[in-house]
Amino acid sequence: MKYDLVVGLETHVELLTKTKIFCSCANKFGSEPNTNCCPVCLGFPGTLPKLNREVVNFAIKAAIALNCEVNLLSKMDRKNYVYPDLSKAYQISQFYEPICKNGYIMLDSGKKIRINHIHMEEDAAKLVYKNGDTYVDYNRGGVPLLEVVTEPDISSSDEAREYIEKLQMIMRYIGVSDCRMQEGSIKCDVNVSVKPEGSDKLGTRTEIKNMNSVTFMTKAIDYERDRHIDLIESGEKVVQQTMRYIEATNSTESMRSKEDAQDYRYFRDPDLVDIILTNEEIEKIKKTLPELPDSRFKRYVNDLEISEKDAALLVKYKNVSDYFENASVNLKIPKTVANFIVGQIFRTIETEAEKEKFEILTTPEQLNEMVGLIESGKLTMNLAKKAFSKMLESGKPVTEFVSESDMQGIPPEEIEKMCKEAIESNPNAVKDYLSGKEKALKALLGSVMRQTRGRGNAGEIEEKLKELIK
Repeated sequence: MKYDLVVGLETHVELLTKTKIFCSCANKFGSEPNTNCCPVCLGFPGTLPKLNREVVNFAIKAAIALNCEVNLLSKMDRKNYVYPDLSKAYQISQFYEPICKNGYIMLDSGKKIRINHIHMEEDAAKLVYKNGDTYVDYNRGGVPLLEVVTEPDISSSDEAREYIEKLQMIMRYIGVSDCRMQEGSIKCDVNVSVKPEGSDKLGTRTEIKNMNSVTFMTKAIDYERDRHIDLIESGEKVVQQTMRYIEATNSTESMRSKEDAQDYRYFRDPDLVDIILTNEEIEKIKKTLPELPDSRFKRYVNDLEISEKDAALLVKYKNVSDYFENASVNLKIPKTVANFIVGQIFRTIETEAEKEKFEILTTPEQLNEMVGLIESGKLTMNLAKKAFSKMLESGKPVTEFVSESDMQGIPPEEIEKMCKEAIESNPNAVKDYLSGKEKALKALLGSVMRQTRGRGNAGEIEEKLKELIK
């Protein structure tokens, strides 16, 4: 029997607010343990939480970017459970009336992954295991989160990967999260089940908790799918439970039986007031959003004639895309800027984190100036590439590396003379070209370009060679 994989994701996105969700403690990664906490986020008796308005604004931005409806009335609830990472024995979250609902992310295939809802909540503390002991770092306790919950629309680990990567891009573009999985600012709980191919009835699901790597998430999904199928075909039942992924063995193991909503005894948090929004507030926030990655990608491909591969690389990193936008101002062919970024700049940047930051010495204005000289015919592409390498190393403008004589070009009569000399010196290449071997012309072109020391226009020289050979 064949089976369909069914996956739903609950993705926790840590927000880039300056302070925590219910207190004024700093929301900062990497601080000394237990230095960013106070009686409120520790849940001391007698303390009262106060909702950070910026968290609400960020949630509205996310809702708009993810095609969601924003609820004009939402409330905070208490999710009750006892664990060492939650000092007050409940988490302030949203269950009955979350801030956003009914959205989607569109995959490249055109398939929509529906978003059931997005809710705001506080993060729990971090447990640190060392030498057989367990320590608690409360710096993370109270850090604001958005939980983005999909419908069970994902049908493969590749679709799960694409969904997460698109969600990361969108959150980075709108500035609500850096979505760095290695720092825990985005992580997923993955719900997996299988059903007979074509059946409408969903199978029993298991949940893989706290996936903080896209690669490991896809491996965990594939492993858990195969485990479910093996159980079913062996006549056993899949048990609903919470799993953890073991990287070393590429397998999952049970943590505990899977909780349902009633196990958390949700009820309205009595310490926090209703969140009441207006359409005017939502529209005002909508106007602050930048152009989103899918829109930029389509514009780059359709309007700027950039290849889909290069356009995808540009929009993947917001800082890169913004750099491209600034470097392309008032140019006739922005594609030339894209070629320098994807070609020469990316060769100097090794890691994904470095591309995300995109901290390079050459400013977009300097690249714009250089490409402008190319477009005006004052600078050949060969000289530009050599100059640009030096620009990237030094941060200096192109005029530091090309002289006035370089930009004056070579008179047409000199080019013609050089072409004639190349033809006379390479009779075999001429013969090969006349017999239909196009590559032979490149040998002649290379000979002339060497004589010009890179100052000649390769396109013009090639045309002159063809004219003279005929």
